[in-house]
Amino acid sequence: MKSRKGFTLVELMVVILIVGILAAVAIPLMQGRIDKAKWSEANATAGTIRTAIRAYSAETSVATAQALAGSNLGVAATQAALGFSTNDCEGTYFESDDYVITAVSATGIATITVSGGSKADSPAGSYQLTAAGAWTKQ
Repeated sequence: MKSRKGFTLVELMVVILIVGILAAVAIPLMQGRIDKAKWSEANATAGTIRTAIRAYSAETSVATAQALAGSNLGVAATQAALGFSTNDCEGTYFESDDYVITAVSATGIATITVSGGSKADSPAGSYQLTAAGAWTKQ
């Protein structure tokens, strides 16, 4: 009798089953990391906006900077006051309208709220860069 070398159908099916289980576990884990990476773009831009507001309050006054509370960065007047051009807050996943100046403290430090979902691949939900510098999910 000749001995045949190779894998049986059962062995191949077991390997396919194991690979399927690993994929089912790994995909949700990777999706969370992808969303976190996308939100890092928003965090960086919110920090830039916060620095611009701090400079604006130093140039004018804290009261003038506090008047920006509730303003959307998609508004041309807000962009002009902070020294941004039209596309400065545009990114791969977020656009200017996604950034809102929620509040400006008595020391001129801003709280920025960022909402996702406006662009095709942007993550859903919203995050806030607080006056203390914490990046928290809303």
